[in-house]
Amino acid sequence: MNLPTWVWLATIGGFGLILALDFYLVARNPREPSFRECVGWVSFYVALAVVFGIGLLAFTGPGRGGEFFAGWITEYSLSVDNLFVFLLIMSRFQVPRQYRQKVLLIGIVLALLMRGAFIAAGAEAVTRFDWLFYVFGAFLVYTAWKLIGHEEEEAEFSENIALRAVRRVLPATDAYHGARLTVHQGRRMVTPMLIVMVAIGTTDLLFALDSIPAIFGLTKEPYLVFTANAFALMGLRQLFFLIGGLLDRLVYLSKGLSVVLAFIGVKLILEALHNDGVSWAPEIPILVSLGVIIGTLAVTTVLSLLKSSRAARDEEPAEQ
Repeated sequence: MNLPTWVWLATIGGFGLILALDFYLVARNPREPSFRECVGWVSFYVALAVVFGIGLLAFTGPGRGGEFFAGWITEYSLSVDNLFVFLLIMSRFQVPRQYRQKVLLIGIVLALLMRGAFIAAGAEAVTRFDWLFYVFGAFLVYTAWKLIGHEEEEAEFSENIALRAVRRVLPATDAYHGARLTVHQGRRMVTPMLIVMVAIGTTDLLFALDSIPAIFGLTKEPYLVFTANAFALMGLRQLFFLIGGLLDRLVYLSKGLSVVLAFIGVKLILEALHNDGVSWAPEIPILVSLGVIIGTLAVTTVLSLLKSSRAARDEEPAEQ
């Protein structure tokens, strides 16, 4: 896809306007959004991605359109799984509920910026170094193995090196001061809000290390990689509040994602072998990839909800 510069500028500008609107709404009314409001916004963002994908199908053909949908669904699923970690961070630092929207929105902006940098670097690298496909594929298989090996999600947030460094270097207050990042109390001090931002930002960086190889396993087009990631992050703020209580019920989500990541990893390795002239290595069509991704996530969701419902019934007190 040799797209003119104006297409990139228009796309980035469109996402920028959406984020600006989100910032305006949060600044105007810093509160926890209602269930109805969250449903409306999440539906809007999903519909926007679907319309964009249909447009790709119409103007570029089923190949590119299928790659976008496969990438978007995969990245969206990874984003839902990442929400669990965001929930742990919010709970760990006791972020006031009225400020959680702002934290999430800034986290989304940081994720877009970091993923944009990773996409630019990755797109340039894969055009120069074909052997990176083997590295990406092996990394995805390893990530899938780690997900399968963890039977339960960690119950507590584990601080990373960057966050511990910030805590040691910068003097911090014990209490929040609204949504302010710093305050002056005899000397300039950071608030827990800034610490949370660092936690969210560094966590987003780790998430990008998983998601970018996954999307490059489905499409090599930088434009599709970027738009799939951007649409997966749009509406994540509202989705956090919408499915906050549902996250605990998606007990098999990590297992389903492990299958998806392992499949994409194997697909990347087979594709690299095929490009290197190995006759027995097949190319997996994008429609097959899309079917595997949707089917795996659908089965995972149904099994998770069935298990959660069964567990809830078992916990109900027996009728007298």
